[in-house]
Amino acid sequence: MTTPTPTVVLVHGAFADAAAWIGVIWELRSRGIPVIAPANPLRGLASDAAYVASVVSQIDGPVVLVGHSYGGALITVAGTEENVVGLVYVAAYVLREGESLGELQARFPDSPLTSSLKEWRYPLLDGDSAVEVTIDEAAFPAVFAADVTGEVATVLAAVQRPLAAAAFAETASAAAWLTKPSWALVAGADRAINPEVQRYGARRAGAVVVELPDASHAVALSEPTQVAELIRDAVRATSRPAHR
Repeated sequence: MTTPTPTVVLVHGAFADAAAWIGVIWELRSRGIPVIAPANPLRGLASDAAYVASVVSQIDGPVVLVGHSYGGALITVAGTEENVVGLVYVAAYVLREGESLGELQARFPDSPLTSSLKEWRYPLLDGDSAVEVTIDEAAFPAVFAADVTGEVATVLAAVQRPLAAAAFAETASAAAWLTKPSWALVAGADRAINPEVQRYGARRAGAVVVELPDASHAVALSEPTQVAELIRDAVRATSRPAHR
C-alpha cells in the first residue's frame, strides 16, 4: 500500500502574507497536491510556531511543512508535530535548538535589509506597547522583490505585514530537521537574508539543496514553478510505498 499524499502547509514570512504563495499554490493544486497557506501572526517565534503547530495538528494525515524567510524558523519548531513528514525551506532561516534569528545572522555580514527597517509601535493587552518593523517602502523593491515587476513590488511594499521586533531575539525550542528530512531553496540574489545564511542553515540541517542564483527574496512569486517543483520532490519522497 502507499501512504496518503501529504498536505502541503505553506508558512509565509515577515513583511508578506499568504498571497505570496499564489503561484506555488496553483502549481501544486494543478498536480493534485492538497495545500493550505495559513496566516502567520508574526508576533513572536514561540507563539507563531505554536499557531503553525496547531494548524498542522488538525490536519488528517501527513504534512509537508514549507517555510519562507522567517517562516523557516517556525517550521523548524512546529515540524516536531507527529504528522509532519518533511520540511522545505524557501529562502529561509534554518535554526538549531536554542538559537535565535539574531544569533544566526550575526555569523555573517548584514544584508541590506538591516539598514532598511522602519520601526512602529503596537499596543499590548496589558496597556503597554512593543516594537514591530517593516521595510522602508522606497527600499522594499530592491531589498525584497528585485525580480518581480516594479508595479507588483510597489503594491507588496504597501501591503507588507510587520514583524514583532522581539522575534529576532527569541530562541528556537526545537529543531525538527534533526529527525525529519528537509529540502532547501537558496535565493542567490537575496538582499533580505544573506544567501550565506541560507546555505549555512541548509547544510547544517543536511537538506537537499537547490540554488537559484538570480532569485530575490520574493522567489515564491518570481519563480513559483521552481519552488513548487522542490516541494513536489519533498511530497514524492515522503509518499513512497509503505511496507505492510
